[in-house]
Amino acid sequence: MLRILGKASSINVRKVLWTCAELAIPFRQENWGAGFQSTAQADFLALNPNAMVPVIQDGDFTLWESNTIIRYLAASHGGESLYPSDARARARVDQWMDWQASDLNRAWSFAFLSLVRRSPDHQNAQALAAGCADWSRHMAILDGQLAATGAYVAGPAFSLADIPIGLSVNRWFETPLAHPALAHVSAYYERLSARPGFLLHGRNGTP
Repeated sequence: MLRILGKASSINVRKVLWTCAELAIPFRQENWGAGFQSTAQADFLALNPNAMVPVIQDGDFTLWESNTIIRYLAASHGGESLYPSDARARARVDQWMDWQASDLNRAWSFAFLSLVRRSPDHQNAQALAAGCADWSRHMAILDGQLAATGAYVAGPAFSLADIPIGLSVNRWFETPLAHPALAHVSAYYERLSARPGFLLHGRNGTP
């Protein structure tokens, strides 16, 4: 059985849990990270020297980095409907997954740490305003993409890209800041909410 190491409240762990739900992959999840077993322990570092969650073990195969993990799960568990083999279709999925991991993550970092985590190092009002504006700008980019596809991030059908993006949209709505009206993002959020995996691991009250 697939072993998932990482606390279920982590947005990156939830990518893996949601992917397992979509692909009906049985798993055993163990809580590692802040408030649980420490990732600084030698046995965890032997699996991931970065001391970060999630980590998976699939038999004798160990893997870390959340987007890499969900790509592996789709490729190894019959998930072509989520992660197509066609080069161009797969590249479109990868493009938006990579955008979420780099551009979008950076955009919401300061505001999330300030407003949700209440980090004392992230309470500068000017920096917070700039962070909120940058986050809104990136969400407007997503809104434009959803307007173009009419449904999901990479096209008309749900794909692997919608898992990291959908969790980021949940974080957007769960963070207490002024949300500009983005009709396509809002409709997308409701569309995702028809999926049991998203309700269980995304829209479940956890930002």
